[in-house]
Amino acid sequence: MGFKFAETMSGTVEWDAEPGKQHPFRFEVKAHADSTREHLATGRAKLRGVVHAPPKAEAAEAEGTITIRPLGQRIIRYELSFIADDGKRYEVVGQKDISWLRPLATFTTLPVEIIDEDHRRVGIANTTFDYKNDWWSFVRSFRPA
Repeated sequence: MGFKFAETMSGTVEWDAEPGKQHPFRFEVKAHADSTREHLATGRAKLRGVVHAPPKAEAAEAEGTITIRPLGQRIIRYELSFIADDGKRYEVVGQKDISWLRPLATFTTLPVEIIDEDHRRVGIANTTFDYKNDWWSFVRSFRPA
């Protein structure tokens, strides 16, 4: 038996081609691990969802992985690929570096880079989990799978 849950991270993105200009940015994903045993061994689960990254992607389907290792490695890492409205593939890559001295800040803040298909950074985003509004729906989304 595995598990699943849903999460939304939102904030702003600054595209390298437009320094200083902020755009809204958000991704909504569902994580799914087929086996709790395998997840405990690797820390990995699959991600599927939608990336909102204007003006490149209004609502692009996305998939990737999440690595959840808050105890040993003290990280939660996201790698999420999507095809933008221009037909090009991009990847959202970010990592929560967990500090048990500041758990609320480190579990809810995710800086990300957006990488193009040539592995060049094209943007940076600062995202947060809105625990005041989304905590209850996040907790309720946890299910056996």
